[in-house]
Amino acid sequence: MRLRALLENDALGLRLLGGEDELDRGVRGVMTTDLRDPSRYLSGGELVLTGLAWRHSAADSEPFVRILAAAQVAGLAAGEAELGDIPDDLVQACLRHRLPLFAVNESVAFATITEYVVRQVSGERAGDLAAVVDRHRRLMTSGPAGGGPDAVLDLLGSDLDLRAWVLSPTGRQIAGVGEGLPAEVGATLAGEHLAAVRTGRRAPHRTVVRGVAYSLFPIRNSGRGASPAVRDVREGVLSDWLLAVEADAADWPEARLDLLQGVTQLIAVERDRREAARTVRRRLAQEVLELVQTGAAPAEIAARLRVAAPVLLPGLGAAPHWQVIVARVDWGAGATVETGPVAQSLLEEILVDPSAAGTESADRIAVAHTGDEAIALVPLPVVGLGGLDDEDPPPVDAGLHADVLLESVRAPLTAGLADDGRLTLGVSAAVHSAEALRGALEEARHARRVAAARPGRVCAAGHHELASHVLLLPFVPDDVRRAFTARLLDPLRDYDRRHRAELIPTLEAFLDSDGSWTRCATRLHLHVNTLRYRVGRIEQLTGRDLSRLEDKLDFFLALRMS
Repeated sequence: MRLRALLENDALGLRLLGGEDELDRGVRGVMTTDLRDPSRYLSGGELVLTGLAWRHSAADSEPFVRILAAAQVAGLAAGEAELGDIPDDLVQACLRHRLPLFAVNESVAFATITEYVVRQVSGERAGDLAAVVDRHRRLMTSGPAGGGPDAVLDLLGSDLDLRAWVLSPTGRQIAGVGEGLPAEVGATLAGEHLAAVRTGRRAPHRTVVRGVAYSLFPIRNSGRGASPAVRDVREGVLSDWLLAVEADAADWPEARLDLLQGVTQLIAVERDRREAARTVRRRLAQEVLELVQTGAAPAEIAARLRVAAPVLLPGLGAAPHWQVIVARVDWGAGATVETGPVAQSLLEEILVDPSAAGTESADRIAVAHTGDEAIALVPLPVVGLGGLDDEDPPPVDAGLHADVLLESVRAPLTAGLADDGRLTLGVSAAVHSAEALRGALEEARHARRVAAARPGRVCAAGHHELASHVLLLPFVPDDVRRAFTARLLDPLRDYDRRHRAELIPTLEAFLDSDGSWTRCATRLHLHVNTLRYRVGRIEQLTGRDLSRLEDKLDFFLALRMS
């Protein structure tokens, strides 16, 4: 029942003293107390009845109301029999804490109010439970065949007044009825869910985003073969879907929780169906990958690409250009999870076109896995590359870019990887022929190794970065890197520590300014003479000459490797 119902019952004779905007709060029970601190007996949602015996002075009202507000009670009803009019200090305290306050006329017994609330709440619960049983039967007979996840979510909305969405582990909306979730909210919910799964918290996971409460239910992928109770959580944390319900399930009865568990099982069937639909694309990618890696003739590879193109891009008039993306998921020491399939599912999710969400065209990527790597074969329509013909090489910046791919999924995936996992991804340039596909694969693998040398849980690198010194640095042995940087930079760090001279920042700014005294001094807000003094000190401490290109390059690399 709602607080508003108390005012609509004339027999109760209640007067509202404050909190008119909060009258739609639900009431889940009633409690009578005159304790100064009744918090241990409160669970939230109660209508608290009090005769005000706890109040000895005006100073007592604020702490009492603060305790009730913290316990999230629905409202406070104060009797007038003891003090006559309700004290103004209590009224003001309730207004400050947005706690609805009612005055109970001395002619009305608290027992009358208690009986009314209990009768209303019990009746609603009985009706709700009976309805849940019937709706559970209807949901179980509707199933994915009756319209997919949207049909199930529509029943949740129409029969139980629950707004719900099916989300991927990156927060992408897979299904939902009515207004969709903002992308930022979906990503936040996915991150909260993944973090809860990794810490072993029991579902449903409850959270609040932008002031709205959500309950998150995992949707296990039953096609993996292992029981959810025994499999390593890392096996599915980056690929399992979730059901986000706009409600706080903390006080739901078991019957309603069972209903939602049934819903997740129905949606898991749809998940398995979509997994099966990816089998053909995965097989195509595997066949092409094997041909490329075994050095097959370009004509044979081109023939397989011609078979793959209509499957991945239906209605395509001309042969597409292709791009290769390599991903790898690494877990900490002692992990026994096979990471190839994990990376494969995750790469498929990352590459889904969000602008085509909910349609078959959203999922047209072929991803294979070999060992610990997942390898995606991405077709690029020629029309999207400026109307080129089959013989023209694509522009250098054509296709997908590493930094864009991970931009919206970095936060939730970082939560799922927690403190023992990493995702690294490499992206090749677009190529226009079968002969170039082997080079694209090696390029993507090199880019992934560059990404792996960077700090962070989720890292990517593209083919643009393979044309500079960045390509070389990841392959320098760690002990060599440490010795090289220590020899050049440790004297400067020690000097900065003792004298606060800021030699390291000065060196970085000097190199970034291409050795220009004027630009560097302006950037650091220093006089040129001060800058010359600092650079002289750097040269004196290291025995190097910053006017020589070789020494500038050594300092540049040392800073990059530190």
